[in-house]
Amino acid sequence: GREHPAAPLMLGGWVFSAKSFAPQFSRMSPIAGLGRMFSAHSLVELLKAVAKSLLVGAVGAWVVWHRLPEAIALMNAPVQEALLHMVDLVLYCCLVVSLSLLVVAAIDVPWQYWEFFKKLRMTKEEVKQEFKESEGDPHIKNRIRQQQRAMARRRMMTEVPRADVVVTNPTHFAVALRYEEGRMGAPRVVAKGTGEVAARIRAVASEHRVPLMSAPPLARALHRHVELGHEIPAGLYTAVAEVLAWVYQLKHWHYSQGPQPQAPSELLVPDELAVPESRE
Repeated sequence: GREHPAAPLMLGGWVFSAKSFAPQFSRMSPIAGLGRMFSAHSLVELLKAVAKSLLVGAVGAWVVWHRLPEAIALMNAPVQEALLHMVDLVLYCCLVVSLSLLVVAAIDVPWQYWEFFKKLRMTKEEVKQEFKESEGDPHIKNRIRQQQRAMARRRMMTEVPRADVVVTNPTHFAVALRYEEGRMGAPRVVAKGTGEVAARIRAVASEHRVPLMSAPPLARALHRHVELGHEIPAGLYTAVAEVLAWVYQLKHWHYSQGPQPQAPSELLVPDELAVPESRE
């Protein structure tokens, strides 16, 4: 049904604002009003309207003056003949005035197109400037990238305690691996970094009793060729399998007696995945 006039009042209550009654002097300012009336665009439109009126008036006056003798002669002609000639004069006058309007259109249409594309060009420039001042500002973009890297690093660090082992360089690189049998097709890199990030990974791993293994060639290859969250390539299966076997032996050793298992020293890294030591 139709909405009752009192429905908004019942829903929102009575709202009284003195701001609505406050005088807005900008609207009452005659200078501001004249500025809106006599802006550059308004002035151009006024000149165009005056020019059109003068042209149409001049053409109409010329037609009347040119056919004035014929119009005067119609007063002495028979009524039927006078009406036919009058219609002819009116049609002729309309035709000539229409032709004059075509001249006006031939001038006005290109002007309108030029003005439209000028405004459109200005709008594009304003958009570019706004983009440059916000997203395009190098300082803002660098700040956003820094925050994104910091957030990604924090998320990555939360995965380190769940890793099976951290392969190190031993100081330049650190790569944390995790393997869940039945859920992963191959071991996965859950954290990696160099420099200070690598040091932080090692510290978090030590704090949560995650084994650290120094294997520089393997650490460099894992860091270079495996993206964060991805599984290791087939070429590193053998080397990583030896590392995980050592980890499982180490876990078993903690709950039993006997000699501590030795970490594998010769890990095979294929030539196509090897990263020279000079790139550390």
